[in-house]
Amino acid sequence: MPIETTRSAAKRTWTLPPLILHPFSDANGPGRLVESSRASLMLQGLLPSGDTSKDDLERRLLDGRYCEIRMLFYVGRDLMRWIEQCQEYVDTNLDLADKGYKFQSFAAYLVDNPPARVVAKLKQWGVADYRAIFQRALALNTVLADVPERDAFSAEFVRHYYRYADHLFLCRQHSTVFPELPAEDFDFDLFASGEYARILAKEWE
Repeated sequence: MPIETTRSAAKRTWTLPPLILHPFSDANGPGRLVESSRASLMLQGLLPSGDTSKDDLERRLLDGRYCEIRMLFYVGRDLMRWIEQCQEYVDTNLDLADKGYKFQSFAAYLVDNPPARVVAKLKQWGVADYRAIFQRALALNTVLADVPERDAFSAEFVRHYYRYADHLFLCRQHSTVFPELPAEDFDFDLFASGEYARILAKEWE
């Protein structure tokens, strides 16, 4: 899909490449996440555990957390690809190349100031806390080239990975000085991969 720049007498809006999210395929994923949530509540004494041992509850909790890590990692791949495309776009645009926009510029824009219709679409998909999802997904892709097997992670990291991921995201954001993207000057669209494929197919007809 071509990237266009819309203009008006008052201002110019730069349309960035679309963000395309691919589905994460894991047939056991939803069940593991539910079991992990229940195990967490049982370990905290908020749900009765019955005859289930503490070791079994810990295993269910960690299985679910590992599933979350995998899901976030693959979301992060799509986000990293989008940021690379955005960087390439501004670097080859004569009006934007001297602005000094960096990875951190686009990451901050995506997490903190995405277009309202993108936020609305995420909520329509059932993604309420997109900020946490995006920043943790980017953080995991900062340190992982691929998802290791479960046993490659310590139980401590898997249990509290989200805390480490939040700090990793901030660490990368604070590792350099970067200009912020004025949210009112930039725009982009969000698509699921299947949805975007259908749009392209119609354009090619």
